[in-house]
Amino acid sequence: MSQSVPPPGNPFAQGAVPSAPFAPPPAPARDNIALGLAAAVVTALVAAGVYGGIAGAIEREIGWAAIGVGFLIGLVAGKVGGANPVLPVVSGALALGAVYLGQIVGIAIIVAKELNVSATDVFLDHFGLLTDAWNEGKDVMTFLFFALAAFAAFSGAKKATS
Repeated sequence: MSQSVPPPGNPFAQGAVPSAPFAPPPAPARDNIALGLAAAVVTALVAAGVYGGIAGAIEREIGWAAIGVGFLIGLVAGKVGGANPVLPVVSGALALGAVYLGQIVGIAIIVAKELNVSATDVFLDHFGLLTDAWNEGKDVMTFLFFALAAFAAFSGAKKATS
């Protein structure tokens, strides 16, 4: 009952097939700035809608939601786009726009509930009035939410690549 010892060198030279693949699956495409920017823009639009929906439903703004909007935008940009140094900066700018748009959507929902009309109609037909209402209602907390969202987006993009 002796077993043969394989010769030194390539263990698969005699036609043996490995039971598991040697190479890991290919890594997802990274360092694609265009794809990262596109993903960040889509994420910003969706996050703005969700943020506005929440703000309109409860009729107030929530700081952690603005932080979440920013962090999500940065995280998606960093994961999809890679470590390009432009992505954190653009993510911060997109977070500012998303929080602003979310606040406008929230105002549109509140007005629509009061007037018993569609929030979409209010948003599309009276955007200038909504912007005027936003200008009248802005305060220090509004700008704090902007700053927190931009910081979270910048940090999220940096963390996604580390």
